[in-house]
Amino acid sequence: MAKILVADDELSMREFLKILLTKEGHEVICAVDGEEALTLFQSHPCDLLISDIKMTKMGGLELLGKVKESRPNMAVVMITAYGSPEDAITAMNAGAYDYLTKPFKVEEIKTVIRNALSLPGKKAAEEPPAGIFNNLVSHSPKMLKIFNLVKQVGVTKTNVLISGESGTGKELIARAIHQLSLRQGKPFVTINCSAIPDNLMESELFGYVKGAFTGALANKKGLFEIAHGGTVFLDEIGDLSSTIQVKLLRVIQEREFIRVGDTQTLAVDVRLISATNKDLEQEIIQGRFREDLFYRLNVVHFHLPPLRERREDIPLLAQYFLEKFSRELGKDVHSISSYALEELVKYNFPGNIRELENIIERSVALENSNIVLPDSLVLSEYKKEGRKTEIPSFQLTPGGLDLEKELGELEKELLQQALQLSNGVIKKAAELLHLSFRSMRWKIKKYGLKGFKD
Repeated sequence: MAKILVADDELSMREFLKILLTKEGHEVICAVDGEEALTLFQSHPCDLLISDIKMTKMGGLELLGKVKESRPNMAVVMITAYGSPEDAITAMNAGAYDYLTKPFKVEEIKTVIRNALSLPGKKAAEEPPAGIFNNLVSHSPKMLKIFNLVKQVGVTKTNVLISGESGTGKELIARAIHQLSLRQGKPFVTINCSAIPDNLMESELFGYVKGAFTGALANKKGLFEIAHGGTVFLDEIGDLSSTIQVKLLRVIQEREFIRVGDTQTLAVDVRLISATNKDLEQEIIQGRFREDLFYRLNVVHFHLPPLRERREDIPLLAQYFLEKFSRELGKDVHSISSYALEELVKYNFPGNIRELENIIERSVALENSNIVLPDSLVLSEYKKEGRKTEIPSFQLTPGGLDLEKELGELEKELLQQALQLSNGVIKKAAELLHLSFRSMRWKIKKYGLKGFKD
């Protein structure tokens, strides 16, 4: 028995193929156009796609291209109307296994399907190889290329810059690089540059000696000294102040530093991996980031795509997190309903993989059955695909308005939404609004918001 996806905008053709193929022992799901077919394809692993070439919204040739991008070995049979052989030839050149011309005979389609399913490597049960890197799971072509590059870069001493939206897995990639390097047995030290106040950053990075300032009662090692021989991961590097940028540049160039309050120079051997959700080149133009430091950090660059650009990974990641949290929480939740999966695939995930992980953890914790149902999913309504955050519309009248008050109300509303979306975790809420941790804390205090946690 095979799982077959049929895409055709003619109801009679869909019903005919479903009855015929079901009698042959296959499992059949149907779509009314290319867009619906792509969504079903991403959420329902199947062995064969049968698609009409001419459909509304998304045609069969565009659907074929998208399917082949993520599943090169997927068996696809195209259906073309009588008198349009050019489309059929185009489909074959694009990777279709075969095509049928309407009207076709029952035995003809049976033979084509039988042959397509029997070809080596064509069955959808043979999912494309899923890459698993340090708890990062994907079978997206974009991510698999990144995984291959990580393998190449990991064994070198090269500094690496990882860019991408919050929650895309930048730290996991950094840890994978460290684990593949000759430094794997040495420390991997993470520094969140947005979470440490400027006046404490230097002492955190480089340490201090006794008496360097009030409260310095003993010598303290900095994070660079602790990481000696290993890897330093500078998260949110774009939030470093200009003063610390200068000091960091010196460490990279000279491979040495001085503790706060000391005169003695200490040598250090670390590999730097940096991450940012900002456009550092734009930051350089705006004068907020040093160009010379950028080139020292950006020897090899990785850009991680947001989850909405790799939707084919959503079912795989959802199942991965489901199994993880079922074990951790001691729950017998072993699958996600097709309807729940469809909701996840449609969702835009502003918080990316981290948000998906939180959604699945919450669902497992609250689910009373052994399957995750749509009602168990808590998705942020104002971020769903096809919806936009509702921003108030202001109309200036001759009487005027209180601009500061109106903007304050808008800011407060967005802060509350960010805190709700991040389950009250300030750091995550700040990332959603592209604010530093310190700015987020100040604004929370300013508006007297509740329900948050550090």
